[in-house]
Amino acid sequence: MSLNEDGFTLVELVVVLVILTILTAVAFGFSQGARERASDATAEANIRTAVPAIEAYRADTGTYAGMTLVALQSQYSPGIAGISVVSSGASAYCVSASVADATWYKAGPSGPITKTACS
Repeated sequence: MSLNEDGFTLVELVVVLVILTILTAVAFGFSQGARERASDATAEANIRTAVPAIEAYRADTGTYAGMTLVALQSQYSPGIAGISVVSSGASAYCVSASVADATWYKAGPSGPITKTACS
């Protein structure tokens, strides 16, 4: 008489579950990193979109002083979204954009877009 041993052993099932758990953890880590990079790219793009309107404001008024998000949207580019005017003076400005948990800043007119707050 022979025993029919179709199916998987308990050890084989545990090994498969461990492998699936590891793959799920790795996939979650990659998706979380991708989500953060996408949020950062969105915030940076929001600032880049606003820069031409900011420069048009300065060209029209001769200064950045008095610049507001509402003025930029109503007079220069209604599509500007997701930014805040942190400060605006005669020859410089600071704008920020926040998406998720990250905030990006641009100290203009010539500063780069960074995660460091404007000074």
